[in-house]
Amino acid sequence: MKPLNDTTPERFIARFFTSLTESTVRGDPPESVMDRHYTPEIVQISDGIRLDRDRLLAHLRPVRKNVVDWRFDVHEAVADGGRIAARLTIHARTRKGGATATEVHLFGVFTDSGRMHRAHLVTRTLPPERADVTEQT
Repeated sequence: MKPLNDTTPERFIARFFTSLTESTVRGDPPESVMDRHYTPEIVQISDGIRLDRDRLLAHLRPVRKNVVDWRFDVHEAVADGGRIAARLTIHARTRKGGATATEVHLFGVFTDSGRMHRAHLVTRTLPPERADVTEQT
C-alpha cells in the first residue's frame, strides 16, 4: 500500500479497499494479503464485533469464493496524520448474481506504510435498488 501522505484521504481509502479486494479475489495467499494490508496486531471492531488478525484472515476466504465484482464509493474522508475518518459505500456482486450495497462509516489508524493498525466500522445494508455494482454515485 502507498502511504497516506502520497494522496488524498478519499483516494487512499478507495485504493486500500480496492487493493485488499483485488488481492483476495485473484487468489493471492491470504497471509500475504494480510501482511500487505494490516499490521500483525490489527484490531478491527465492526458493528461491535472484535476482529483480530485470525478472524480477519478467516473473513478473506468467503470473499475469495463469492465476490466477482465490486466498487467502493468514498463519499468523504478526512485525515489527521495516520488517523482517517471516512464514509463510503461498498457495492459487490456475488457468484450467485446477488448485488449488495453496504454503507460504511470508518474510523481508522494507519501506519506510515499504509497498513491498517486499528479501526472501528459501523455498517448498514442498503436497499436492493442501491446495490448496482456498475452504477456510479
